Amino acid sequence: MRRKIFVALFLMAFVLLVILSVIPMSPDGPEEPLTYRDNLEWPWEAPDSSTIPDNEEGELIRYGRDLVARTAWYLGPQGKIRKMSNGMNCQNCHLEAGTKPWGNNFGAVAATYPKYRERSGMVESIQKKINDCFERSLNGKTLDSTSREMRAMVAWMKWLGKDVPKGKKPLGTGITALPYLGRPASPDAGKLVYVAKCSRCHGANGEGLPDTLSGIGYTYPPLWGKYSYNKGAGLYRISKFAGYVKDNMPFGVAHGREELTDEQAWDVAAFVNSMDRPDKDLSHDWPDIATKPVDHPFGPFADSFSEQQHKYGPFGPIKLAREELTAAKDKSQAVKNK
Repeated sequence: MRRKIFVALFLMAFVLLVILSVIPMSPDGPEEPLTYRDNLEWPWEAPDSSTIPDNEEGELIRYGRDLVARTAWYLGPQGKIRKMSNGMNCQNCHLEAGTKPWGNNFGAVAATYPKYRERSGMVESIQKKINDCFERSLNGKTLDSTSREMRAMVAWMKWLGKDVPKGKKPLGTGITALPYLGRPASPDAGKLVYVAKCSRCHGANGEGLPDTLSGIGYTYPPLWGKYSYNKGAGLYRISKFAGYVKDNMPFGVAHGREELTDEQAWDVAAFVNSMDRPDKDLSHDWPDIATKPVDHPFGPFADSFSEQQHKYGPFGPIKLAREELTAAKDKSQAVKNK
C-alpha cells in the first residue's frame, strides 16, 4: 500500500515538474503579461473603471466621465452648471464616454498632447482640444480652462490614457482612414444609405432622437440642422465622417463587424455633410493653406482643385498633385544645397 502511495506521489511530482518546465520564468517568477508599453500593435482598451481611485482625484475623474456622457445635462441649453452648447453630448461623437475602441475614443489624448496642430498653426493643450469640440461639434462657447468641469474632463482623459507611452498612438484610437474612392462621393447615393441604415435612429430629417426620459439632450444626435455640429467640426470633413460611420454605424456595430461598405460610408458622409448646419468662422484655420487636408472644402487652396472636389473628391488626384509638388520642392532645395 505504501509503495502505491509512493508511486502516486512520484508521478504527481513528475507531472508538476513538466508543467513548470514549460512556463516562461523571469528571475522574480512568471513573466508579467505584455502591456501597451511592450506592444502597441494591440488594440487599445480602456482601463477597468473599478480601478479609479476612491479619493478626491477619483471623484474628479468620475465627474469628468459623467460630463462626457451627459454633457447636455450639465452644459447644454438647459444645463445645470452653465448653458453653453447645442444639446448634444460629447459621447455622441466619442462613443461610450470616449472608451470604445475605434469609437473616436480618448485613449491617445494624454500621450499625444500638447501637440502642434496645423489647423490652428500652434501647439495645443488638452484644454484647447476640449474647447474646440465645444465650439465646433457642440456649436457652443468655450469652457473656462480653470473650471472644475474642465479639470474633470482633462482628468478623465488622462486616466484613460495612463497606460499609453508618451508620443504613442495605439491601434483603435483615432478614426479609421478609409481608402479614397476613384470617384466623387455621391450625396444622392448616400441618401439611399441614410434612409435604409440611419434614419430609424437619427430621424427622416436628421433631427435626432431626443432623450425622452430626462427631457435633456439626445439618445441619438441630430446630424444636420441648427442643433447639430457646425461646419468647423472634424466630422464635417467627409473622410472623418466616413471612417467613423464605417467602424461604428449603424449604432452597435464594431470594428471588424462592419455593416457598411467603404463606398456606402463615403456616400452617406457626403449626403449628411451636404445638408444645412450652423456656420463657423474659419478664417483663422489652416494659416498655412498648403497644409489644409485634401477634404477641407473651403478655399483658398494651394492647388488648382475646386471647392467641390475638395469636398466630395475624388481626392486621389489632389493627393498626387501635392506629392509631386513636394518632390519638386525637395529636388529644388537639394540643388540649392549642393
